[in-house]
Amino acid sequence: MSSILFEVKKGVAHITLNRPDKFNSFNREMAFAMQSRLDECASVHDIRCVYITGAGKAFCAGQDLGELVGDNAIGIEQILSEHYNPIVTRIRNMPKPVVAAVNGVAAGAGANIALCCDVVVAAQSSSFIQAFSKIGLIPDSGGTYFLPRLIGWQKASALMMLGEKVSSAEAERLGMVFKVFADESFADESHKIANTLAQMPTKGLAFTKHALNYSFHNSFEAQLLKEDELQQKASRTYDYNEGVAAFLEKRIPVFKGE
Repeated sequence: MSSILFEVKKGVAHITLNRPDKFNSFNREMAFAMQSRLDECASVHDIRCVYITGAGKAFCAGQDLGELVGDNAIGIEQILSEHYNPIVTRIRNMPKPVVAAVNGVAAGAGANIALCCDVVVAAQSSSFIQAFSKIGLIPDSGGTYFLPRLIGWQKASALMMLGEKVSSAEAERLGMVFKVFADESFADESHKIANTLAQMPTKGLAFTKHALNYSFHNSFEAQLLKEDELQQKASRTYDYNEGVAAFLEKRIPVFKGE
């Protein structure tokens, strides 16, 4: 059974973490399969949005700790440089929107992979936890980068050090997630968001994502220059011309992601 399920429907690539008996924790095979599917999503034109979720009751419990012990143990440096850092880098560099549909517990690297996505939605019964401090490690997979920017330094510091579980409702209140949906409607509502994004001018969305990435380190003046650069590129796309024409003609636009 594949550790990553993959299906493309109506322009949305559905990536499902598929080790439900291990709460979808990552092992080496799963990490490489995830990277391969993300590369496919980035390169295939007809894929216009990526939707990541977990099989069973969990989104992702982070690292499978069984790989860290025994004769065939993998070192932490190897896990970060070959597994998680490439995954979160691919997500942030993906020229298409990425939706994290957190259907259950998101712990450790699993939580931080979700938080680096463009739109994060959560089921009511889901939760987030920075579990690293429980075993003497620090948050990785971009956690120390994204979480303080989402919720502020003090809250992020406390959650990382205390390792407290955050409910979906609290995650929404803090600004960790965009929206929370009832469990029974979660699949439909989260898919609706991904399907909406896939029909939008995704070239422009990619430029928006690019601008947001630069905003993490740019000065205000440098960010204005970046906006100018990207807005010029956006104004030369097919979708921009289609959007303006549709507005003037009072019709629904048909975007192509071009």
